[in-house]
Amino acid sequence: MTPAPTRPPVPRPSSPATADGVPVPGPRVRDDMTVEVALSLMAGARVDHLVLCDGDDQSTGVVTLALLTGLRDDPAYTDRIRLRDVIALAR
Repeated sequence: MTPAPTRPPVPRPSSPATADGVPVPGPRVRDDMTVEVALSLMAGARVDHLVLCDGDDQSTGVVTLALLTGLRDDPAYTDRIRLRDVIALAR
């Protein structure tokens, strides 16, 4: 049996940090993802938050399961809302 060739580790972009500078670990997703897809991904990955990244893979924020669930239960909710819009509303 021949061993598989190994690849050098790929550097990962830095994660967003909390107010005290501690990085937030978690799945990284693009901020153009819809809320419905994000909720499905969170359920499949069994996580309670997602780290958002823009088109340049720069961290733009964090969304939580509680925030997205609350938003989905709002009467004004549509399935076209993107995560970047959620961050803008939360500010």
